[in-house]
Amino acid sequence: MDPDAEIDARGLLCPLPVLKAQKRLRSMPAGALLRLVATDPASWVDVPHFCRAAGHDLVAAEEAGDVRIYLIRAGGGAGRAA
Repeated sequence: MDPDAEIDARGLLCPLPVLKAQKRLRSMPAGALLRLVATDPASWVDVPHFCRAAGHDLVAAEEAGDVRIYLIRAGGGAGRAA
């Protein structure tokens, strides 16, 4: 799956990767895909929690060394207004 947008959040610590994803997803139409690349170990917990709370779908999450790669499908739910 090719993402519609990508955020490189390597080197950023909690909560910045999630905040950057939140900001980008707000401007994306429902169904669009965002690829988030992060090195913060806390993102492994934070990103799935954010997706559930905000109404987005975490399509994939993988680790490659110290890099975590997330594919998030923008939701159209009420959680996006937060």
